[in-house]
Amino acid sequence: MHKILIIEDDATIANALASHLEKWNYETRCIEDFKNILEQFLEYDPQLVLLDIVLPFFNGFHWCQEIRKVSKIPIIFLSSANDNMNIVMAMNMGGDEFIEKPFDLNVVTAKVQAILRRAYSFQGTMNVMEYHGVVLNLSDATVAYHGQKMELTKNEFRILQILMENAGKIVSRDAIITRLWESDEFIDDNTLTVNVARLRKKLELMGLGSMVRTKKGIGYMVELCGL
Repeated sequence: MHKILIIEDDATIANALASHLEKWNYETRCIEDFKNILEQFLEYDPQLVLLDIVLPFFNGFHWCQEIRKVSKIPIIFLSSANDNMNIVMAMNMGGDEFIEKPFDLNVVTAKVQAILRRAYSFQGTMNVMEYHGVVLNLSDATVAYHGQKMELTKNEFRILQILMENAGKIVSRDAIITRLWESDEFIDDNTLTVNVARLRKKLELMGLGSMVRTKKGIGYMVELCGL
């Protein structure tokens, strides 16, 4: 489980970020003592930092520099100070991304996921996922079962990946759409429905017609039934 340190002076924003990210199974901690941020960073040892620019005592640029002296982990700046000078400063100080306030929590989550994947994808990540004989190849976006192999589109692959990551659990439509937002394409509720239908047709051809189940009004899940 990835740990995220939230350095945000507005407690309402910090708590909203923490609550939303925890729904995605991230562990979070919000800084409360703004005098000793580096000490808390070292003690918590996170994999990513969400950092506001305007903070008590020292600003986010200062703390970004301090963190960069001891760590190369991803740092995402969050700020309403979104003029070009601040964006350039954030990047020059070692930031990896700049998100303007007010922001959509789903967009923040998508960016967090994308940056974490880029930062840690080559550190022992497996190239396949397996679920009761169904093998999803993360390298070439194919699914295999009992000697049969099927190529998936980018969106079909991502849908099956998130469902297999949460096998046995219901994944909401909103959560899946958030993952798909990481591509350049516009994804809405209807687009998701179409992609799930296409994925099901491909799985059906492999004898896996009941693998992806709809939980009406909630979302989808991968179940043991029929496998």
